[in-house]
Amino acid sequence: MYYYQVALLRSSAPVLTYASEVSIGRGDIVQVPLKDTLKEALVLKKVEKPSFSTSTVYAVSSSYFSPQQMAIAKFISEYYFSSFSEAISLFLPYRRSECTHEDNRINERKTVNVGVGIPRPTLSSIQQQAYEELLEKERALLFGVTGAGKTEIFIALMAKMLEEGKTSIFLMPEISLSPQMEKRLKVYFGDAVAMWHSKITKKKKAQILEGIEEGRIRVIAGARSALFTPMPDLGLIIVDEEHDDSYKAMTRPRYHARDVAVLMGQKLGAKVVLASATPSTTSYYKYDVVKLDKPFVQTKKRYRFVSGDTINAPIIYALRSHYEEGGQSLVFLPTRGNFKYLYCSACGKTHTCPFCSVGMALHRKRRHLKCHYCNYTEAIREQCVHCSHTPLLSERIGTQEAIEIITEAIEGIKVEQFDRDSITTANKLVKALKRFESGESHVLLGTQMLSKGHDYPGITLSVIMGLDHIMGMADYRARERAISLLFQIAGRSGRAKEAEVLIQTADPGQYEAYLGDYEQFLKDELLFLEIADYPPFVSLARILIAHKDEAKASKITLDTVTKLKAFDTVEIVGHGKAPVERVANKYRFHILLKAKSRVPLLKVLHSVDCRQIEVDMDPVEFS
Repeated sequence: MYYYQVALLRSSAPVLTYASEVSIGRGDIVQVPLKDTLKEALVLKKVEKPSFSTSTVYAVSSSYFSPQQMAIAKFISEYYFSSFSEAISLFLPYRRSECTHEDNRINERKTVNVGVGIPRPTLSSIQQQAYEELLEKERALLFGVTGAGKTEIFIALMAKMLEEGKTSIFLMPEISLSPQMEKRLKVYFGDAVAMWHSKITKKKKAQILEGIEEGRIRVIAGARSALFTPMPDLGLIIVDEEHDDSYKAMTRPRYHARDVAVLMGQKLGAKVVLASATPSTTSYYKYDVVKLDKPFVQTKKRYRFVSGDTINAPIIYALRSHYEEGGQSLVFLPTRGNFKYLYCSACGKTHTCPFCSVGMALHRKRRHLKCHYCNYTEAIREQCVHCSHTPLLSERIGTQEAIEIITEAIEGIKVEQFDRDSITTANKLVKALKRFESGESHVLLGTQMLSKGHDYPGITLSVIMGLDHIMGMADYRARERAISLLFQIAGRSGRAKEAEVLIQTADPGQYEAYLGDYEQFLKDELLFLEIADYPPFVSLARILIAHKDEAKASKITLDTVTKLKAFDTVEIVGHGKAPVERVANKYRFHILLKAKSRVPLLKVLHSVDCRQIEVDMDPVEFS
């Protein structure tokens, strides 16, 4: 008999010991009995016969995790405070054929020659220079203005990898970018490229994994989960729109795909290219910068500031003018659906979720109120639950209401709703973008999804609403988020024709100084962050406490603060109730910490870590 310690996959259970009649390799995936079910588990190491009785491994799978995957998972679990099982479950295992020798698993696979005769995009002299600079660097930030042709450089780099017999992973922040990017990549790589994200079917995923295993698929492109596909001979990881917060997972393990990509590059000897027109202050500060400071097609862009906080006369006038001239428009709102609240004009209170301390969002199209934290839904209320006054009011504009205002004011105009309430499947996404691309719809109206790198030459107007709301958020990165968003939305227009950008704000002075020069903003912001003592000059962590009993949650928080005060290497920035005090009937508290470097911060956090708290390293969300 042999004995092994195993970790149950997709579980926070402790390490368990099982017996086996056959020898099993470290990293192998096995099926083990637990109570009345069979569970998948990963073999961690061989051990001596324990003093207690053990169950026997039921079956050994043909799948396994490589030593590199296990090493990266170990880092993720320790740095992002999850169990090893949760971290390794991010990865998709390799599969070995029956004739494969266990010491040479990864290299024993069919190879298909897909690197010969790949067409390359024609690069301009500026693009060629950037491409050559990137080839010389193991890690770099490609800082290119919108429309500068970053994608052509990515394709040239991926083609180079294929010619060298290496594979590539190309990350995008949102699946909303997939249809357009897939079309562009297929032109050069054909069936050697596959898209990977949460919306593709289980059957399709199995086909892709088979293609990777057989060496037919050499480029994987997709959202952050694509980073964990089992690509052999990985030579390149590209993280496009690296500034985007979608790369940060909001559940355990709370990893940041951009930072894990850099780590993977180091562990696997792969080149890592981060790219953005509005890079994060952290990446701009930390990495070598390669610039693309001129758009591929130079067009004129006029910026205009308008007041108000709704779709008003100047916005309608601009939309009508561009529609009548045959142009297309983008309209950005900082909210999703009719993400606005009902409030009482008599007592001033907002109608809140009974289980969370947040207002319930009004969805007029579906005629209900919904909590976007716990998903509790109820019928639209007419009467105030606090003082019985009627009717309740709602003033903040949402996407559905904005569409109604525009279509009623401009005859014949077709508006495409583009947010997570309307784009619920990959098929709906493709159809919406196809309608806009063909000119069947004239306005793309929506939320954050609009800023994610779409490229449509017919857009001659960008309307940006709600920037002041983002600028005023209780977040040290509020200015960065607002200015970045302005550049991203403005950058969707004027790709091929002269364009206009309408910015709705009560304070144009906050934005005027940086129009056309994002790098100047980065330099100014880094000075502010250094003085204010925020990342990238310090490391931040947030401890989250949630409990159904408010007194218990408060006690856990204060006990944790007491433990933390014993360490002089970390600073407690603040602690108390979280901005959203209750979610899913649990009371929420938080503690914000910072330290001059990560090492002492991690050491302190590991010393106080327990099942009653959750640690979020390098947080991007503070509600």
